[in-house]
Amino acid sequence: MYVKDKKSKSREIVYGINTVMSAIEASPEKITAAWIVKGRDDKRIIQIEKMLESIGIRVQTAMRHFLDEKTDGGVHQGIVLELVATPPKDERFLEELLENTQDKNMLFLILDGVTDPRNLGAAMRSAWAAGVKAVIVPKDKSASMTPVARKTADGAAEHVPFVAVTNLSRTLELLKEFNVEVIGLAGETDKSIYQYDLQKRTAIVMGSEEAGMRHLTREKCDALVKIPMAQGVESLNVSVAAGIALYEYVRRFSFE
Repeated sequence: MYVKDKKSKSREIVYGINTVMSAIEASPEKITAAWIVKGRDDKRIIQIEKMLESIGIRVQTAMRHFLDEKTDGGVHQGIVLELVATPPKDERFLEELLENTQDKNMLFLILDGVTDPRNLGAAMRSAWAAGVKAVIVPKDKSASMTPVARKTADGAAEHVPFVAVTNLSRTLELLKEFNVEVIGLAGETDKSIYQYDLQKRTAIVMGSEEAGMRHLTREKCDALVKIPMAQGVESLNVSVAAGIALYEYVRRFSFE
């Protein structure tokens, strides 16, 4: 999990065994300090300590109350890192990604107004597993990579680019310029995602938990599809629906 270090806007605090290990593997050059709780010596902590020492980071021991304060009371599992802060990616990053990627298969996940950080984190984790090139959100009225989101993502935030854009409508047009088909998930359409002819370059758009996609976002979609559900079920949790949609793409265009 990540939290902003109160003393510096240029630092982030990372904690929790899985997130710490992902941070060490993905961004060892950003680590500036490390602490383990005094008296804890289980195998996973020892493994993390060895990983840190191998990259030249001296691990300090600390009392539990010190780590509790560092993490604002988060469940740190006895291990805390300090890293150079990583801001979200922006439109320039996305444009460069599209220009420099020659892959025939490209999958993006767009979350239009998803405000629950747990849903964002769970969607990030599914996106990582499905090989998504980037998760895209609008800067306004959308969940950001809060501590709760990062904990739920469980390492995905270190591997999947998280792109926050000023104008989502313009970003959808940019994707189309690079032959990415934009598919929106909407319960009221008659088209099932299982019957729709998905393209190898696809962006899947999910709307907010309460209102769904915004009107302009819906208009920019090349098609609207739904996930069939039993009678009486109105909707799925947005992160669950995202996982189903992403893996329908994976089923058709496997990694092999």
